[in-house]
Amino acid sequence: KDGKNGFKLSLRGYDPLYDHRALTDDIGARRFNRAAPDQSLLLLKAVGAIPHVGGVRTTVDSRYYGIIRDWITQGGRLDLETRKASSIEIFPKNPIIPRAGMKQQISVLATFPDGSMRDVTREAFIESGNIEVIDADERGVLTLLRRGEGPVLVRYDGNYAATTLTVMGDRMGFQWAKPKTQNYIDDLVYDKLERVKILPADICSDEDFVRRIYIDITGLPPTVAQVRQFLESEQPSEQRRNNLIDQLVGSKEYIEHWTNRWADLLQVNRKFLGEEGAVALRNWIKQSVAVNKPYNQFAHEVLTANGSTLDNPPAAYYKIIRDPATLMENTTHLFLAVRFNCNKCHDHPFERWTQDQYYSLAAYFSQIGRKEDARFMGKKIGGSAVEGAKPLVEVIFNSGAGEVTHLRTNEVAAPSFPYEHQDTVNEELPRLEKLAHWITSSDNQYFASSYVNRLWGYMFGVGIIEPIDDIRAGNPPTNPELLNALTNDFVKSGFDVQHMLRTICKSRVYQHTVDTNQWNAEDEINYSHAIARRLPAEVLFDAIHVATGSTQGIPGVPKGFRAAELPDVGVKVPFLDDFGRPVRESACECERSTGLVLGPIMKLVNGPTIANALADPSNALFRMEQEFKDGEDGDEKLIEEIFLRFLSRYPTDQEIQIGKLALGEAGSDYLDLRSELDELEKDL
Repeated sequence: KDGKNGFKLSLRGYDPLYDHRALTDDIGARRFNRAAPDQSLLLLKAVGAIPHVGGVRTTVDSRYYGIIRDWITQGGRLDLETRKASSIEIFPKNPIIPRAGMKQQISVLATFPDGSMRDVTREAFIESGNIEVIDADERGVLTLLRRGEGPVLVRYDGNYAATTLTVMGDRMGFQWAKPKTQNYIDDLVYDKLERVKILPADICSDEDFVRRIYIDITGLPPTVAQVRQFLESEQPSEQRRNNLIDQLVGSKEYIEHWTNRWADLLQVNRKFLGEEGAVALRNWIKQSVAVNKPYNQFAHEVLTANGSTLDNPPAAYYKIIRDPATLMENTTHLFLAVRFNCNKCHDHPFERWTQDQYYSLAAYFSQIGRKEDARFMGKKIGGSAVEGAKPLVEVIFNSGAGEVTHLRTNEVAAPSFPYEHQDTVNEELPRLEKLAHWITSSDNQYFASSYVNRLWGYMFGVGIIEPIDDIRAGNPPTNPELLNALTNDFVKSGFDVQHMLRTICKSRVYQHTVDTNQWNAEDEINYSHAIARRLPAEVLFDAIHVATGSTQGIPGVPKGFRAAELPDVGVKVPFLDDFGRPVRESACECERSTGLVLGPIMKLVNGPTIANALADPSNALFRMEQEFKDGEDGDEKLIEEIFLRFLSRYPTDQEIQIGKLALGEAGSDYLDLRSELDELEKDL
C-alpha cells in the first residue's frame, strides 16, 4: 500500500499506467537511464550494485535482466494493446505421485485470444496451497514432503488456475474392494478413494445411525422410545434407515433446526430489527423451511423484497445492511460463497475478481430507498456516538436514483455482472430484480454449488470446499466430480433442499462409521470415514435437556422452549454464548465456534445448565429412580434406560456390571453422607 522508501507499485500490476509512471517519471526519472541502461537504478538495485532493502533480486546474466535492459534501451514504452492471455492451464492435471521425497515438474500453458498457446512456466507465479505436503519453487518444480493432498496455485497475466496433487506414500499391501453403493454419491467418492488407495470404513451400526441422523437432521438426539422403535424394527437395515430419513426430513423438529441455521445467515438480531422485527423475520424463514420453498425462490424473495420490514420480513435484509458496497460483499458471500471484499481497493491479489467488478456489482444496490414506517413514527433502535439511531420499522423501496462512485477513477460505476449467464432478463426491470435473476439463475455456476457444498459441510463436518463459504481458484474442491453431480442434481430437482438432504443421508458415505482402518486413518478430506464433531451450542443445550428429561427454563420465553426456537441472539443464555452461538452480525460461517476450549468444557462438569438439569425434580432421572428402585432387576433396567437416553444404544454386559458396581458404591456413599449430615444437624 505505502511502498518502500518512496517507491510504490500497484498490487500484482493491476494498474499499468500508474506503474509505468512510477518507473519512468518519479524522482526525476532516475530509475531509468535510456542513454546508459545498465546505470538505471532499477537494474543497479536489482543486482545489488546499489544496496537497498529488497536485496539482490536477479543477476546481470539472467534472462529477466536482459528483458528489462532491452526495454529501457528501446525507450521504456507502454503498449496497452499488448495481447494478454485469456486463460491458463496447468499440466499434468491432478497428478498422483507414488511417494514422499519425489519431485514433480509442472508446466503452465497460456492461451491467447487468437487461439495460440505458449509455455509461461518461467513467468508464472506458482505457490503451494498446503506447505506441509508440497513445496513449490519458481521454476514449477514441486517437492513432495509427505503423504497427503494439496492444491498448487498458479497466476499469470491476470489469470488463475489450480490443480490438486496427491502424494500416495507407502501403500504396500493395499487391495481395493468396492463396497455396495446406494447412490451416485457413493460411486463418485469411492472412485476417488480407489484412485488414491484409501479403503473406506464400514457402515456404522444402527445405534450410531439413529443418533447421528436425529442430531444432524433435527438438532435433537432421539428419545428412548424412538431408539427402541428403530432398533427393534424387523425391517432390513437399509430400508429402516431410509424410512427414518424420510420421516425426519420435513418434521417439525427439522423445521426448527434448519430455521435456526438460516436465522444465523440472515442475521436475525434485535440489535438491527428490534424484538418484534426479529420474530417476524424468523417466522418468515420458518414458514419457508416448512413448505420446503425452493432455494432459488427463497433467495430471490430475499433479494427483491420491499415494503414494511414488519409486513414483508425479508425486506429486513436491506434494513440490517445499509451500504451498497457492504450489501454487495454480504450478498456474494451468502449466496455465492465468493468473497469480494478483497478487491475493493485493487484487483484481487489471488483471484479473477477486479476492482472494476467490485464497484459495478455494488451499483445494483445503490437505488435502495428506506423510510420510516408511519405506523411506528418516532420509535428508534440502536444508535451510538458514531452512528445515529435508526427507525424501528422501515419501508424498503426502489428509489430509482443513486449511484456508486469508483474509488480509483472517482467516476460513477455502471452496473454490470462479473460474469455473464445465458438466462437473460428484461433490461427494463429494477436493478435488484436483475441482480436477483442473475444470482439465482440455474446457469449461475456459483449459486447452486455453493449451497450444496454448504449442506454437505453441515452433514459431514467438512465441505467439499472448505471453508464451506469460500469458493475460489486457490481453494479447489477435494472432489470436483462429486460437487458437480450434487449441483446438477440440485438444479434438476428444482432447488429442492429436502431432496438433497435425503440424497446425502441415504448414501453409504454418510453412514460410514467413525472407526478407521490402516488405509484411511489419516484421511480428513475424502469422506472415507465419519469425523467426530462437537455439537453446536443450541444442539448441545437441547440434548442435555432431552437426555435428562428436564424442562428448559430460558428467561423471556415459554418454559420448554428449545434453544433452536429462540427468536434471536438477544435472548441471553450464557451457555449458548460459551459454546459458540454466533452473534449474527455477518453472514460468515466463521461466526459460529465449534472448537474445544477449557472454560466451556469445565461448565459441562459443574456449570449451572448441567447442574439444573440434573437437579430438576421433574426430570426423567428422578422418575426412573422411583420406577426401577424396587424389583429384582431394577438396577439393570435403570442402567439400560440411562444408556438409551444418553447414548442411544443398549449397554453391553460388561457395562451393565460396571454400572451395577457404580450404583452400589453410590448408595453406600449416599448413606455415609446422610449419616454425617444427620450428626452435623444434631451438633447444631
